[in-house]
Amino acid sequence: MAPNPTIMQAVEQLGYRVTVGDVATQAGLNVLEANQSLLALASDAGGHLQVADTGDIVYLFPNNFRDILRDKYFKIKLQEWGKKIWGVLFYLIRISFGALLIASIALITIAIFLIIAAMNGDRDNDNDNGGSWGGGGFFFFPDLFWYFSPDYNRRDRDTIGDGRQGHRKQPREKSELNFFEAIFSFLFGDGNPNANLEERRWQEIGTLISGSRGAVVAEQISPYLDDIGEKYQQEYEDYMLPVLTRFNGQPEVSPEGQLVYYFPELQVSAVKKRRHAIASYLEEFSWRFSAASSGQVMLSAGLGAANLIGALVLGSLLRGGAVAAQLGGLVGFVQGIYWLLLAYGVGFLVIPLVRYFWIQWRNTKVAERNRDRISRTKTLTNADEDLQKKISFANQFASEKYIGTENLAYSTEDDLLEQEVKRLEE
Repeated sequence: MAPNPTIMQAVEQLGYRVTVGDVATQAGLNVLEANQSLLALASDAGGHLQVADTGDIVYLFPNNFRDILRDKYFKIKLQEWGKKIWGVLFYLIRISFGALLIASIALITIAIFLIIAAMNGDRDNDNDNGGSWGGGGFFFFPDLFWYFSPDYNRRDRDTIGDGRQGHRKQPREKSELNFFEAIFSFLFGDGNPNANLEERRWQEIGTLISGSRGAVVAEQISPYLDDIGEKYQQEYEDYMLPVLTRFNGQPEVSPEGQLVYYFPELQVSAVKKRRHAIASYLEEFSWRFSAASSGQVMLSAGLGAANLIGALVLGSLLRGGAVAAQLGGLVGFVQGIYWLLLAYGVGFLVIPLVRYFWIQWRNTKVAERNRDRISRTKTLTNADEDLQKKISFANQFASEKYIGTENLAYSTEDDLLEQEVKRLEE
């Protein structure tokens, strides 16, 4: 079985010397899963077990354990190569949509001018008719050539401001995306901003429990959870069951009949604790329409509109079919794929439009969940007498145990006889 990448990353972040509780807190993993994964990783990577006087176990890993695993597992090499190859392929897929747009505009534009030129020739150089067609062709595409002109950036900068001479121009919005990446972002966005929401949820809950020295009340955890039920359901605190299962927690009942929870594994650490500031609630991030700058979005929409208008004009010119049949070549090829070009032009504008309204709806739901979590923090902020007693009772179970090298009773690093000699000398 290949090692768990999340466990490996947590071990590196914690300095290669960890307990099960350290890893469960850092990675937000189930305690049992973290324990099994650490045992497997120690076995495969040449790690060592250190046993404290109290019987607690610390896992010690060599700093180059990834190299050891890479030499041992060909599957890990394949995964690393696969990630690199997929990164290149996905980048090519992203830029292909921009390339297709430019190719579509170019084919449509060239076909229109070839058809217009042929029609003008058939009409014996009728300047009136020919001029009207030629003017129409250029009327639809002036912005296209202006966008790609060498002075586009300078012209765009010069138009920013209120028009008064000497007025300081506003700084342009910057984007890290190039033109082709911006096209993809305009079409499909930039992924789910909350893709790692569950990971963040359990990391923050683990950090909160650890920061509370392993003992908490349900009101401290609820701002990091989603639906915790109706008011009458919240009294039974059933929403704490997944937290207890994940971190191997234990409930205790106060003399007043109130529940508190403590987590023995998260009270033991091989890392000197630093208090980490965490948000008072789990915040979901709003969906963005695009990471492209406003200028890039406008450019994408403008090119999409020019492409669609060009496709409609081309369709009207191809309607008779006689001119295209006579010309053949490129015009015949464009006629053969015309419906694909038209479908691409329509989809290029419809997909972002639908996605825009979908994002607005999605963000209202995100805002509702955030408001619900924020409202739960007020229960702690304005704790009544009963809640204060409950927190005070939980503090009785709070404990923090740091296992340093001086607290070890046994380690697999050295021979057992050598360790006994050292203990006797001490």
